[in-house]
Amino acid sequence: MLRFFGFLFTAGTILFFAGVAAAAGLIWHFSQDLPDYSQLQDYEPPVMTRVHAVDGSLLAEYARERRLYIPIQAVPQSVINAFLAAEDKNFYRHGGLDFAGIARAGILYIKNIGTNRRPQGASTITQQVAKNFLLTNEVSFKRKFKEALLALKIERAYSKERILELYLNEIYLGFSAYGLAAASLLYFDKSVHELSTAEAAYLAALPKAPSQLHPFRQRKRAVERRNYVIDRMVENGFIEAEEGEAAKKKPLNVTPRPTGAQIFAGEYFAEEVRREIQQKYGEKRLYEGGLSVRTTLDPKLQTIARKVMAGALVSFDESRGYRGPVKTIDVSGDWGARLADVRALYDVDPWRLAVVLKADRKSARIGFQPARVPGGALSRERETGIVPLEGVKWAKAARGSARGKAVTRVSQVLKPGDVVYVEPLGAETNRFRLRQVPEISGGMAVMDPVTGRVLALVGGFSFDQSQFDRATQAKRQPGSSFKPLVYAAALDNGYTPATIVMDAPIEIDQGPGIGIWRPENYSTKFYGPQTMRFGVERSRNVMTVRLAQDIGMPLIAEYAKRFGVYDKLPPYLSYVLGAGETTVLRMVTAYSMIANGGRRITPTLIDRIQDRYGRTIYRHDQRECRGCKAAKWQNQPEPALIDRRERVLDPMTAYQVTSIMEGVVKRGTGTIVRELDRPVAGKTGTTNDEKDVWFIGFTPELAVGVYLGYDKPRTIGRRATGGQLAAPIVRDFLKAALADKPAVPFRVPPGIKLIRVDPATGGRAGLGTQRAILEAFKPGTEPSHTPTTVYGTLDPYGRPRGVTPEANRAVQGMGGLY
Repeated sequence: MLRFFGFLFTAGTILFFAGVAAAAGLIWHFSQDLPDYSQLQDYEPPVMTRVHAVDGSLLAEYARERRLYIPIQAVPQSVINAFLAAEDKNFYRHGGLDFAGIARAGILYIKNIGTNRRPQGASTITQQVAKNFLLTNEVSFKRKFKEALLALKIERAYSKERILELYLNEIYLGFSAYGLAAASLLYFDKSVHELSTAEAAYLAALPKAPSQLHPFRQRKRAVERRNYVIDRMVENGFIEAEEGEAAKKKPLNVTPRPTGAQIFAGEYFAEEVRREIQQKYGEKRLYEGGLSVRTTLDPKLQTIARKVMAGALVSFDESRGYRGPVKTIDVSGDWGARLADVRALYDVDPWRLAVVLKADRKSARIGFQPARVPGGALSRERETGIVPLEGVKWAKAARGSARGKAVTRVSQVLKPGDVVYVEPLGAETNRFRLRQVPEISGGMAVMDPVTGRVLALVGGFSFDQSQFDRATQAKRQPGSSFKPLVYAAALDNGYTPATIVMDAPIEIDQGPGIGIWRPENYSTKFYGPQTMRFGVERSRNVMTVRLAQDIGMPLIAEYAKRFGVYDKLPPYLSYVLGAGETTVLRMVTAYSMIANGGRRITPTLIDRIQDRYGRTIYRHDQRECRGCKAAKWQNQPEPALIDRRERVLDPMTAYQVTSIMEGVVKRGTGTIVRELDRPVAGKTGTTNDEKDVWFIGFTPELAVGVYLGYDKPRTIGRRATGGQLAAPIVRDFLKAALADKPAVPFRVPPGIKLIRVDPATGGRAGLGTQRAILEAFKPGTEPSHTPTTVYGTLDPYGRPRGVTPEANRAVQGMGGLY
């Protein structure tokens, strides 16, 4: 018997050491190709870039994985408890492996042999960190063994808090959300610290199978799993039973966070920012770098700009008549399903897509495009409304012999099956007005003239319709809105606002093969010798060409480049009338430099960019703030901004040009803006054949530019001008944007002399002079008491250069003014 027990002991000892040796061999074998877990120390997951408006409101997010990194210190204990209850209740007690859990999983595996069921895991949070960061999702004992070894090593190398932080920031929780912070926002539109017990429990339930716990498509299963987690929280003593029961009774109210730029109608602005960040830092950093971007967008001004611009485009388009429905569909049976297949514009609030169900003399009954329930299915509800006769009055008859005539019956315009856009008719809830997407488009930019910060940007009628940004990408001829830069070049080089330039026919030999060019004024009339101020206020083409001849195209090209309008202006005189192509943003930038007294500015949509750690890596404003870093007040001078920006224009010249453009608003082609009853300077622009119309204007606070035109250039309409179509948009914008601000005059720089002059002659005004104006002169350029007429560009015989002898005699015979 003793020998038998000795045999058993010997055999057991041998088996024990053999098992230890085998285990050691396995550990050694699998340890040879284990990933380097030390990389977790420098963990930098892909984090989404977030773009904010100037008031901190979220404008857009860019990411391949929607993740926000959150330190463990910022996660409430209640939320941590929810994840521990769901995933690893012994997290703070084990060393990386939960042996009781492993035993349970092993027993269950033996029971399921031959059933083809997936083995149940017993992974701790530490093991999940090892798998998610360092291994694959392969289902095998080899991967599990490596996972266990890594978990043990990770537990020895890192604190429990660090492991939990890695886990909560890496896990995928559905809804394209990676990590707890992003999921909290995307599911509940809340920060992590705002989550309730029920909400935290639902998020904690998701890591196992987020697609199978979808809050809309798998709602019942999602609630069951959430309640299971709540029960485990009660069982583990994390919450009281009463709190758990109350949490289980709460509905699963998931409110997905709205993303994108539709909050402020700032889609074009957000896209321009995205392009700039990608160009500056690359695609990887844009989508994975976790940048925090503070833009210059002012939500209030952006909303005003969008509303005013869209209203003007729609108003002009409707004045041209109704073009017909978006398309036609069959309205028999379930018309809602067919209407749902029609692509609608979702960024034109409050427009809605509808189909005409019935139309008669007095009204039309319409059915609206049905919404989709959160799970993606089409709603079974069918909403209808009425379009009365007054809602189609603008359209004119669109069909039959009455086409183009005044509408007397709704059925003249609408037929059953017509898919159209409508919007509410006033405050009435069930009556609607017919709308149509305008064919004409345009761009608008609003800028702070002192800093170059772009405060609002409208790139077209609808970003959903076209992502082409007409404010920054569309290159169009600016027409006469370029003229102030020509006159600025002249004023900077010896001319005064009172200098006389001949407004008379001119012929210009453009060289062999090109022929003679005879520029004309828009009105086709000539007014003889006139002041430079008159030339801008009345937008005289011929006077501008004469002036350009005198000062030379190389000088004008240099000023055009200096102001950023053109990179290289061709040396042809037609370009001084705005024949070259540029963008709205470039023109607004140029005018801003005039408005701010001649300081160079660089237009920017971004104030500041910070990396994922909060370090500022870009700042637009490079001005030095002297005295801003004082620790405390010790009777030192107030902090001062030191502006070392280059001067592109003499401050006195800038004021002279501003004063002249004030005259455009008071007496010239932009008088429609005059009703603002505050200092505004600006210039209209109209291109050949009325293909594009412009108005660029500014106050001391804001610079605004607008152009209207078709994407495929064609005439807008006979006699269409910037003063008629573009200027009202700027007027309406400034009226709303500056409604609560007092009128501020333009600053007169030191040295400027304001003298009363006769606007007809440019000479000093006498006691009996009517309509005298204050003119700005630089020191030593003041006019004499006796007006002196200078014909400007003269040939060696004393005649205006380029004028035919016959035309010259006609001008002289009429006394020069006609």
